[in-house]
Amino acid sequence: MKTLYSKFVVTTMLVMIGSLCIGFLATNTYYHQVVKEKNDAKNVTIAQDIAQYIETANPEDLDHYLMTLGKVGYQIYVTSGEEGQFFGGEYRDKTLSASVVERVLNGEVYHGMRDFPKETFVTGFFANELINTIGVPFTYEKRPYALFIRPDIRLLFSEVHTILAGLMLVMTVLSLLAMLMFAKALIRPITKLTAATQQLAHEKFDTVLDIDRADEIGQLAASFNTMTEKLQENDRLRKEFISNVSHDFQSPLLNIQGYVDLLKNPLLTEQERQEYAGIIELETKRLSTLTKQLLLLTSLDQSTRMVKRERYSLDEQLKETVRKYRWQIEEAQLQISYKLDPIHYDGDAGLLQNVWDNLLTNAIKYNVNGGQIQIQLQKKTTSLEILVEDNGRGMTADQLAKVYDRFYRGDASRTTQGTGLGLAIVKQIIELHGGTIHMESAIDAGTKVTIDLPILS
Repeated sequence: MKTLYSKFVVTTMLVMIGSLCIGFLATNTYYHQVVKEKNDAKNVTIAQDIAQYIETANPEDLDHYLMTLGKVGYQIYVTSGEEGQFFGGEYRDKTLSASVVERVLNGEVYHGMRDFPKETFVTGFFANELINTIGVPFTYEKRPYALFIRPDIRLLFSEVHTILAGLMLVMTVLSLLAMLMFAKALIRPITKLTAATQQLAHEKFDTVLDIDRADEIGQLAASFNTMTEKLQENDRLRKEFISNVSHDFQSPLLNIQGYVDLLKNPLLTEQERQEYAGIIELETKRLSTLTKQLLLLTSLDQSTRMVKRERYSLDEQLKETVRKYRWQIEEAQLQISYKLDPIHYDGDAGLLQNVWDNLLTNAIKYNVNGGQIQIQLQKKTTSLEILVEDNGRGMTADQLAKVYDRFYRGDASRTTQGTGLGLAIVKQIIELHGGTIHMESAIDAGTKVTIDLPILS
């Protein structure tokens, strides 16, 4: 398996090599398109100045003069057509056609630098060939000559070449080493992150990344640590949830099993038999309610759960809820009053029905004989307000703080009819609709639940 570090190193080297090739090609193109002709014109001027000096000053020792020019940095070839002589640096290739010499002797200027063939990897500026010269005619002691000249690149730029080569070598080595060290520093926290994720895969949610950086990797490490905290909390809640579910299923099942065993006794009276059957029926209903609520919670917990909004009469839904529980209200000798503005709302009617059922049954269950229940529905500027209030037993501050926790029941006994899931479901449904729920309660003063649902424009 190729590691990220090896990929980074290979990529870095390929980038450096590619950049070098592209830079060389770009420089070569620039020379041929821009510099080449200018360099030719400059050297033509130099060659013509030399020829003019020879013709004007008529030096006694022409060879000495040309030898001096060669020493100061020129490669020179002088010919009369029959014989020729070289001065200064040696040419790698001394090939030059007789027709070129003939044309220069006849007065033409030879533009060898300008007309030198274009090459991809070697520019004409460095081609040490006789045809890559400037040729001009001159006359010395009444005899025509052809002067071919070019700068001696090796002499003029040998020191510069050495310095540049050394500079490029040092830069390349240092850059490569720096990139390797940077890559190592960059990969190290990723390696730690990989090891930490492997720990998470084995459910070790207490794993913490010790990476203190201000860059994106530091942000990733911080996000990872936040994720581990969430996973640790979710794992705790999951285990607690399983424990609560097991307990809440086990209690009614044990009760059912115990009373079934009692029903097998042939000596039971009819009254006892009916009493035990009633308890079994009650526990069965409790299990059924618990199962339905767990399925609903599972559905609500899914991140992809979408609220199926449709426009319906919210006031009629609340009225229907009151009618549905009218017999319980009368049985508990409670008085109920409601003030419902006629309002149509875009929401999930099925989910919201769970909310009204839960709040009303709680108001009935935890009320007192002869108590009161009030329900209100009114429209505000940007939201709807639903109020459910009773003057029943109420709750303490500690109970109120835990009222939305799953499986929490304020009753001392866990064998009561409630499941401890109702208000958790209510809160989740309201939040799915983008609303809020607020509860106020005091012992022997009752409970007031206020729900705000936003109005969609």
